[in-house]
Parts: sequence; structure tokens; C-alpha cells
Amino acid sequence: MALVVAQEVPTSSIMAVPHGPVGVGMARRRMREELLASGVQDTVVDDAVLILSELLSNSCRHARPIYENGSPGSATTEPHEAPVASVRASWRIDAQGRLTVAVTDGGGPTRPLPATPSVTARGGRGLAIIRSLAKDWGVHDTVVGEVTVWAALSLQGAFATRVDLTPDLPPSLTTGAGLSTGLPLSGFPDFDDLP
Repeated sequence: MALVVAQEVPTSSIMAVPHGPVGVGMARRRMREELLASGVQDTVVDDAVLILSELLSNSCRHARPIYENGSPGSATTEPHEAPVASVRASWRIDAQGRLTVAVTDGGGPTRPLPATPSVTARGGRGLAIIRSLAKDWGVHDTVVGEVTVWAALSLQGAFATRVDLTPDLPPSLTTGAGLSTGLPLSGFPDFDDLP
């Protein structure tokens, strides 16, 4: 007789990550693992991870970090202790079936606003990407000196379903004919016979 132990998967998570590119990768990996373990569709996870990446990248580029043990040169920082510069990444699934992704940082000189960059611009598309993937997004001040940018996705939204192409394909391609035998698929040349 096998004993099955149910493992509770968190529906929310918050983590402090370094203010920089290393933090983006750390947060992406953890979010992906936790959301997939929670049973969230992989298409929604992909969208959420992209949104988190954009929020963290914008935070690293345009905002100040949060200093967990006092800002550089402040009286609260111990002489032997370097201040830890970080941002907080969080995600939460609520009872209405919404996934909210948020990044909290030390704010910047301006508020986040979507831009319309030129075709040749190297950046400036992050918030436009977030707006196209999320059901809603916004910015709010949390505590003094901290700003949170958030985006909400539906777990059953338009981006949460994959397109099934098999009804339009010929039966020989939907059954995998030729794939397991090593024979070429009908209608496709055998590349070994090409000059």
C-alpha cells in the first residue's frame, strides 16, 4: 500500500533579489517552478515570467534599490557591513483566479509609463509588452521610499490557451506516420537524396 502525502503548494510568494541582472534570473526560475508546481498552465506561466522579467529589468534600469540594512553612508549601517541592495519580487493567486505579479523597489525620478519607441530603438517596449499580456497593471507607493509596479493575469485568459493545429493537418501528419519508422513523411523530400 502506497502512502501519498499531499504537499501544499504556495499560492503566493515574495522574495528579495539582488538589484541587477542576476536577480532577474533568480526570480524567473523560482516563479516558474512554483507556478508550475501549483498547476498553473504553462502558457500562463510563460506570460507571467515574461512580465516579471520586464518589471525587474525596468526596476534595475530606472529605479533605486531597497537597502535592507540601511542605505550607503547612513547611521544604521554597521561599519563592517555593506548595505544589501535589492528589490522584492512577488506573485499571488487570488480566489478570483487572477495571478498578480509585482516588483517593489526604491522608486526613481519618474513614474513608469508606456512608451512608443521608434522601430530602431533598443528598448522602451517593456510596459507595452506587459499591457498586451496582462488584464490590468498599475503603480502604487507602498511605504515611504518604495514603489510597487504590478500586473494581473487571468489564469484562464486569452493567452492561457494553446492553438490546436491538428484539425487542419492531413491525417498522415497527425498520426505521426513516418516519424517512428525513419521513413520520410509523404510530400516531403528525403534530404539524403538531394544533390
